[in-house]
This record gives sequence, structure tokens and C-alpha cells, in this order.
Amino acid sequence: MKQIKLDNKLVTPSKVVCIGRNYVEHIKELDNEQPDTPVIFVKPNSAISDHLSAGDSNTDGHHYEAELCLLISNNQISAIGFGLDLTKRELQTQLKTKGLPWERAKAFDGAAVFSDFASFSGDINHLSIKLFINNQLIQHGSVKQMIFPPNACLSDISSFMTLYDNDIIMTGTPKGVGEIEVGSTFKGQVLEGERVIIEAKWLVATL
Repeated sequence: MKQIKLDNKLVTPSKVVCIGRNYVEHIKELDNEQPDTPVIFVKPNSAISDHLSAGDSNTDGHHYEAELCLLISNNQISAIGFGLDLTKRELQTQLKTKGLPWERAKAFDGAAVFSDFASFSGDINHLSIKLFINNQLIQHGSVKQMIFPPNACLSDISSFMTLYDNDIIMTGTPKGVGEIEVGSTFKGQVLEGERVIIEAKWLVATL
């Protein structure tokens, strides 16, 4: 079973629950409809990784989506981290066109890349994320921009699915998604106000 690091200790999430279409500008850039309720899909434990891969550019390369991530304990948000939801975009588009599930494009091995997580007891409404690629700011989003804020996502998921301790919620991505290129450097940050509280870096490799 794959593990993530929480306060310098290894823990094992049973699953990763993802929220799609949670930022208006990202919905527009992919030409999707704005949902009335959270769009939810699941990545298995086997998707968890700390290694960032560009995939196979000859078939369907990986696209990045930076996200604020929540770790659950006792049915509450207990810790936060930075995550990259990797997507095989061409395949996802094909599946959506046919009305089929997204798992082949979203739940593959290595499709959920995480920083370390840190316990958090502050005001979650003050959190935001930044993604830098090759030292250029590419994505920037805040909880205040979300259509469905973290506690609303937690409540909706919990209404039909059990969240076990150390499960992770990925809260959606702001605009600026794109294809991952080999050799690029990624830096993800979670901020509380102007203060960086989590930072992680990755050098993109091939599969």
C-alpha cells in the first residue's frame, strides 16, 4: 500500500477522493458546464506517488492540475498538503465524449502526486495554492474562489461514502492546467495568507 508523510510520520490513505470543476475559470478553459453539486471521482491508493512523470508523449502525455489537498481524521479536516492530479487529457476527452467513466485517464498508477502533509487547525478559508513551473507562476487559486469550499466537499462526500482516517480529498484545480514536459521543475506551495506553510519540488522524469 502506498503511503504519504504526515508530520514526518508515514500514514496510509485508503483512497483519494477528487473534486472536479470547482473553479469557474478552470471550467471555462476546458469548456465544461458549471455543476450544481460537486463533481466527484476517486483515485485508488495505487495512484499515490511522490514521483512526477510526463507519461508517454508518443501516445497520451500527462497533464498537471495543482490542488489543495485535505487529509481526513475522525470525519474532519485535520491536515493539508499540495497535490498534482495527473490526467491523460486526450483519453479523458474521448471517454467523456462517449459518456464513459474517467478512471483510465485519472486513476492510473502515479496519477496522484503529493507533498508532505502538515496538521492544520487554522482558518481553512485563508488557504491558497501556487504552482511554479521552471520558476514561472502557472497556477494560483484560493479557497475563496472555490465553488464548493472544503467543508462543503467533505459534507457532500460523507453523505454517501465513508472516509477513513488518512483518506485525502483533492479540492479541484484553478485555471492554468497543461501538459507536463520532461526536464521541467515543478514547485508547489500551500499558503496561509501570504505565509508559505508547505512547499514541495519535483523534477519531471519519464515513466
